[in-house]
Amino acid sequence: MASDMVMPGPICLIESKEGQLMVKQEALEILSAITQPVVVVAIVGLYRTGKSYLMNKLAGKRKGFSVGSTVQSHTKGIWMWCVPHPEKPGHTLVLLDTEGLGDVEKDDDKNDTQIFVLAILLSSTLVYNSMSKIDQGAIDLLHIVTELTDLLRSRVSPDLDVEDANDIVSFFPDLVWTLRDFYLSLETDGQLITADEYLENSLKTKQGSDQRTHTFNLPRLCIQKFFPSKKCFVFDPPTHKKLSQLETLQDDELSLEFVQQVAEFSSHIFTKSKIKTLPGGIKVTGPRLENLVLTYVSAINSGDLPCMENAVLALAQRENSAAVQKALAHYDELMVRKVQLPTETLQELLDLHMASEREAIETFTKNSFKDEDQSFQKELQTLLDAKQKDICKQNEEASSDRCSVLLQDIFGPLEEEVKQGLYSKPGGHHLYLQKTEELKKKYHQQPRKGTQAEEALQKYLKSKESVSNAVLQTDQALTAKEKETKEARVKAEAAKAEAERLEAARRQNQQMMEQRERLHQQQIRQMEIERANFLAQQQREQERRLQVFINC
Repeated sequence: MASDMVMPGPICLIESKEGQLMVKQEALEILSAITQPVVVVAIVGLYRTGKSYLMNKLAGKRKGFSVGSTVQSHTKGIWMWCVPHPEKPGHTLVLLDTEGLGDVEKDDDKNDTQIFVLAILLSSTLVYNSMSKIDQGAIDLLHIVTELTDLLRSRVSPDLDVEDANDIVSFFPDLVWTLRDFYLSLETDGQLITADEYLENSLKTKQGSDQRTHTFNLPRLCIQKFFPSKKCFVFDPPTHKKLSQLETLQDDELSLEFVQQVAEFSSHIFTKSKIKTLPGGIKVTGPRLENLVLTYVSAINSGDLPCMENAVLALAQRENSAAVQKALAHYDELMVRKVQLPTETLQELLDLHMASEREAIETFTKNSFKDEDQSFQKELQTLLDAKQKDICKQNEEASSDRCSVLLQDIFGPLEEEVKQGLYSKPGGHHLYLQKTEELKKKYHQQPRKGTQAEEALQKYLKSKESVSNAVLQTDQALTAKEKETKEARVKAEAAKAEAERLEAARRQNQQMMEQRERLHQQQIRQMEIERANFLAQQQREQERRLQVFINC
């Protein structure tokens, strides 16, 4: 039982109303919270026979289940009280008090059959409470078992008889027969016998094949067959007061024998009652008992007999469906805790998925029930495969979203520079490409871009090809114009240089002509000087000759 779950008293589990059985949601919620194995003790018997008193004692309380004080039946349907098992730690004792059989106020006894069937199918120990002694009336009241075999026959085998109903017996609880206000002496043929021997003697069959003998033997054969484990307790009258007043009395106000007998009964229930178990040794927990209740009540309300085998199949259906959901929830929890989208690589995500998938399958295996053909595990695998596809798609989307933000953050300034015309100049395209390469490198250095990093980059660059082309065209147009201007400037400079060269050549020629003229004039002057000198020398020579001549 859940550590924080305390039931201060019993609540209605199954209500019988206008021929229909209704399961109470509040009770189901309590069962669904019990994760421990359950020991289920149900009590059936005639109304006004003190059944509720015994169940209150098993709960360790003086009050709880309604103990009426009139001839009118108090308990309607089935009431439930879940308490920690007093002798088995980690187990929950589920007490079921049933509507009294044989209520004269009922329209028909079909309700008795339904309640009795449910008590048998839900319990691991069935307490059959009767008054005074085991007589034909008490045995006949228990003959509902024979009706139960008829109800179950078509579900197990078309020709089922009492001698070969082992499959059905595996579903049946242990029987504890309690005799209240027992007034007989436990002896036979002058020998003392036990209460158990008294029960066995009462269930002995007679020899004979006549109808009367058959009628006598059939309920006894059914009880012997379907309840192989039987125990009997006898209770002395507790007091001279009425049985209905028991809950108001302290133990010291009751007879010592009765108090001791109740204690022995309780001790037997606590120590000998088994965990409610399904064929195959499967222990029943609160949720499994909840599913059994829903399955059996649904079958009864639809007019069918509760089929035990079908109940196990329905339980497997519910539990395995729940196990699949639990496994998926565990997978989701692991992935949320472990995965940060986007992952750097697809393999990283797949590794996380496979690790979580293994744990999910382990969770399913731990919580599954009779998934013999592995249909639910296959369903789980299909759902996990779908989750893998979905998480991969989410990973791609997360990667695309992150890359989109990164690209805008990194390349946004470049787009703004283009708008401002920073690259609208000769050579601008080269600068634009150079800047783009720098930003690509910066983008590649950013972590956790995910699987769409390169695709997102290429998609972005492709979307900006028109911008790059526009920058290139502007660059080419401006470069051509600059080239023409340069060529014109070069030509002008060449023409100017040529003119300057020609002017210099002219000046040089003029200077040379002037120089030649000066030299020519100098030569003329020199020649005139030399001629003058020559003439003067000739004059002097003539004069010398003349003088010589004269002197001679």
